[in-house]
Amino acid sequence: MNSMRTDSRHRHAHTRAAAAKAADLAETGPVRVAYVVKRYPRFSETFIVNEILAHEEAGLDVSVFALRPPSDTHFQQAISRVRAPVTYLRYAGIKAENLWLELSQFFRVEGNPWELLGGPLQESVDCSGAEVYQALLLVREIRARRIEHLHAHFATTASAVARLAAHWAGIPYTLTAHAKDIYHEQVDQADLGRKLADAAAVVTVSDYNLDHLCRTFPASATHIHRIYNGLDLDSFSYAEPKAASRRIVAVGRLVEKKGFSDLIEACALLTQSGVDYQCEIIGTGDLEESLRQQISQCHLEESVRLAGPRPLPEVARALREAAVMVAPCITASTGDRDGLPTVLLEAMALGTPCISTRVAGIPELVQHEKTGLLVPERQPAQLAGAIGRLLADGRLRLNLSTAARRLMEGQFNIRQGAASIRQLFVTAARQPARHDLPRASERTERPVGSTLVEVG
Repeated sequence: MNSMRTDSRHRHAHTRAAAAKAADLAETGPVRVAYVVKRYPRFSETFIVNEILAHEEAGLDVSVFALRPPSDTHFQQAISRVRAPVTYLRYAGIKAENLWLELSQFFRVEGNPWELLGGPLQESVDCSGAEVYQALLLVREIRARRIEHLHAHFATTASAVARLAAHWAGIPYTLTAHAKDIYHEQVDQADLGRKLADAAAVVTVSDYNLDHLCRTFPASATHIHRIYNGLDLDSFSYAEPKAASRRIVAVGRLVEKKGFSDLIEACALLTQSGVDYQCEIIGTGDLEESLRQQISQCHLEESVRLAGPRPLPEVARALREAAVMVAPCITASTGDRDGLPTVLLEAMALGTPCISTRVAGIPELVQHEKTGLLVPERQPAQLAGAIGRLLADGRLRLNLSTAARRLMEGQFNIRQGAASIRQLFVTAARQPARHDLPRASERTERPVGSTLVEVG
């Protein structure tokens, strides 16, 4: 499988191409971009780190602004390669006098406060006091650092702060919408519509999301784009699946939408059928104790193990040693669901055969009988059947593995995806500054159609 490895010549070509893109970007688009995120870093959000690293490789000057400090105890090693400075905007202990002080300073710079109360500050009517305060802090940083563009990940509080700050500073902003920020029952659809309408461009991570957003918010459809999350494939060298392995691995936060309860039930069925296997579930989360009790009740302590969180090299090692990686994703009771789980990309890049479900954009990646196997969500018996099939059929595992890596190279390379995002930054920079947006009450796009029952 040497043809599936990126050799040094390819890496040198990437470097030359990146240098050329950087030179072009400096002439035609923003050279100082700030990423706005809720928390940084987060163990489960390696896709943001991958994206920033790809931008930096191409010569983009990136800063990171986080609205909260990190809450994880484990972090991925790739974070150490990010050069971007990280600024944590004050969040805790904000009092009314802090907000009024920041507003008074803003008024001194911007002019007549009564005009502002009827103009730019109208944009903040649906934001919390903390979001307004953090947006004002961000405006100050934008001017001090001469930042020319904001990009937010997730259409939640990060986009709320980026939208306000970009409007008040007179620069464009873009956002990436993923899954929970679109489908969770607590999502305010009118607020989401405002964020999409005001963004110079919107990125989302699957065609499934793209179709949903364009149907629900048709007035914003022309500037919503599907750009897949990707990987630095140089860091994920392909290897054929191990012929003798009986290991099943699953990776993700221990939360409802990951569907790990269905995997444990499927393992119980495999045990009843006399199938030889070992299953390891890597991750941590709120359902850990519930899943541990389920393992005990099913008498699977010798076969199924909750391994806790692991750094990426250990996850990669577990994936390489596995016969199959299972992502039994479901639509949670809150409407939340996975958009396109990063672990599926990682497993397919490494050569581990994958089984998943027909949830959201997953079938765009795991193409049934081509790059993996799909089963309906919440169907442990069918999941057990698919696992047993792959454990028993080495030729099928190899065929799926080969095709999956080919798909990764063609559509899920982070350099390609990051270049497409930078092109959106360039396009936004060419648009007139949006100093005179209509007031929120005049511009709000109402969601369209019956999907409001499904999406909260």
